[in-house]
Amino acid sequence: MSTDTTVKEDQEIPRPSLKATMIPIVFMAASLGVFIGYFETDPHLPLFLSAIVATAVALATGSRWKKLEAGIMRSIGLTTQAIVILIIIGTIIGYWIAGGIVPTMIYYGLSILAPDYFLVAACLICCLVSLAGGNAWTAAGTIGIALMGVGEGLGLNPAMVAGAVISGVYFGDKISPLSETTNMAPGVVGVDLFEHIRYMLYTTVPALAVALVLYTIIGLNMTPSGDGAAQVTELQQSLNELFIISPWLLLVPAAVIVMMIKKVPAIPALSIGSLMGIVCAIVVQGVPLGDSFTIFVEGYAVDTGNVTVDDLLTNGGVSAMMWTVSLIIIAMSFGGILESAGFFRTIVESLLKLAKTTGSLIATTVATSMAANVVGCDQYLSIILPARMYASEYKRRSLKLKNLSRTVEDAGTMTSPLVPWNTCGAFMFATLGVSAFSYAPYAFLALLSPMFAIIYGFTGFRIAYEDGAKTASADSELAGVRSA
Repeated sequence: MSTDTTVKEDQEIPRPSLKATMIPIVFMAASLGVFIGYFETDPHLPLFLSAIVATAVALATGSRWKKLEAGIMRSIGLTTQAIVILIIIGTIIGYWIAGGIVPTMIYYGLSILAPDYFLVAACLICCLVSLAGGNAWTAAGTIGIALMGVGEGLGLNPAMVAGAVISGVYFGDKISPLSETTNMAPGVVGVDLFEHIRYMLYTTVPALAVALVLYTIIGLNMTPSGDGAAQVTELQQSLNELFIISPWLLLVPAAVIVMMIKKVPAIPALSIGSLMGIVCAIVVQGVPLGDSFTIFVEGYAVDTGNVTVDDLLTNGGVSAMMWTVSLIIIAMSFGGILESAGFFRTIVESLLKLAKTTGSLIATTVATSMAANVVGCDQYLSIILPARMYASEYKRRSLKLKNLSRTVEDAGTMTSPLVPWNTCGAFMFATLGVSAFSYAPYAFLALLSPMFAIIYGFTGFRIAYEDGAKTASADSELAGVRSA
């Protein structure tokens, strides 16, 4: 996009006042608190009502409905691929259970993973799979599902297991050169991809190291529920009775991982994985052809009388993903209205007035990316909006733009799964079966990454300036502090 086109688009965006901008945002926060906290209902209705309020305020401040509608369609359009992937993941879950693939992964996982080091091992396994494929969703929808099953079989807290899985899959999603967000962040601000990745290692690797230490400490001090050994033996026996367990079935997830490494796009790679699951279900497990059609829509279901086994193996299908798909569409409609009406821009411009130092500028960038995840409901917006809005300010302060690209990933990419109505949080709930509110306290990498970004900003550690600009910038900030 040319500079002239960007300027023209910026001029067309309305400039509502900060007071008007805060109306739909405050309403959203209050309505989510009331509906979820008091009525214990889903976030769909409060987000839908928030979109109505945002529309009313936007129209009152000069926006036109056609522009708002275009913003809604554009915002929803950003998630089209994600929705397709989500639906395919639903079929994978159903067919991989029916085909004995997930049961086999759980069976062998129960044999080699002990409770004491399970969390740290789960995180590292997910790191490797996600790093190889560059996609947190694909990693969570394959190895993540199996690890959740193993954790449940070992009697571990599902929220802790989900937190370890989230930390692992988002490490790869952030660092891998195959990741969309890893390519998007430097692309928006104009930074070389591998320079961006190298610079992210300064915040991401220490954050991961601390997370692994915390998972190790928790693992060594936690007590699994029930009799762990007896539960494992009982679950393995049940799996043996229900399915043909064979290491050959592990070739299916291995094939998907290889396709990820070979840069096969996510949709065809996952579709092939789903088809392989159908073949395993029919040929290996003897599932009738008619039942395989039902699994596509309704998922796999089993009733053994054992609650753990039934909960573990009753999952998947397209219908199981519709709750999440509808939430994504409603949330992105709300975000599209806020962006097209200029509300986001008003907030960013107001925040910039508070960012006097390098540390406060980076902290403001972190806050904006996190807020975009909450209000904009999508990790792409949490990267694109602050990167686009703050680039000129970073240049003006002689800060290299790789500071900006790293920061929006530290805050935007990493905190996206912590918001239940964000596309990433909704996806992880649908895939792992644990809400973001529950696993967020244990998703240590996601929590630590923005903290490291802020600490580096205020201490000046690994903050890159243009040649000869660091001293001048430090003197300017010191003078600003003295005058204040």
